[in-house]
Amino acid sequence: MSIADNLAEVRERIDAAARRAERQPGDIALMAVSKTFPPACIREAYDAGVRLFGENRVQEFAGKIDSLRDLRDAEFHLIGHLQTNKSAKAVELFSAVDSVDSLRLAQKLNASAEQSGKKISVLIEINVGGEIAKSGVAPGSRELEALLSGAQALPHLDFRGLMTVPPFTDDPQAPRPYFRQLREFRDHIAARKLPAIDMRTLSMGMSHDFEVAIEEGSTCVRVGTAIFGERTKA
Repeated sequence: MSIADNLAEVRERIDAAARRAERQPGDIALMAVSKTFPPACIREAYDAGVRLFGENRVQEFAGKIDSLRDLRDAEFHLIGHLQTNKSAKAVELFSAVDSVDSLRLAQKLNASAEQSGKKISVLIEINVGGEIAKSGVAPGSRELEALLSGAQALPHLDFRGLMTVPPFTDDPQAPRPYFRQLREFRDHIAARKLPAIDMRTLSMGMSHDFEVAIEEGSTCVRVGTAIFGERTKA
């Protein structure tokens, strides 16, 4: 099947999941995760209607961007872990960083955005499974409180919500408690009405479990394999 065919199938699944949850399909953004795939694949997805793309590595995307500059209305988000020493390059390349996991990183991004004369959107990455090998800040932790409290002093960042990658399992139902936990945690933060914090985005769900994520409230699903096919290890 072509990328366009795969996209049509993914959109049908998004629509069906939204209907089951009594939600509007238009309220759920589809992000095509294009990490490790060449610009030609991104262009094919763009031609099939995709405008939102996710990349994992600053350096990898830096090698693609020159081939994609004519895609004027395409939006590229960094969804992988970002080291503070690459914050300036991330601000240069991406319109959003969906993996902020510390106040220090947020401060670096804010300084880089200020220097570039930009305002960049960010999501806070939450490590819902408490996995040592994964990035993300623990819910209810001092680190998260510091980040939430410090947001108002970072005027060049637009805090839009939360993102998570739950523990991997082949069972698409297994992440449901983690998705529910993130939604409830998002609602808890939103109820606090913190300055400079907007909780409108809940980025959760990937190729194997995005339907469950939608049923649990996801507003953005990050789909790679189901659109582009199996990727080689990078």
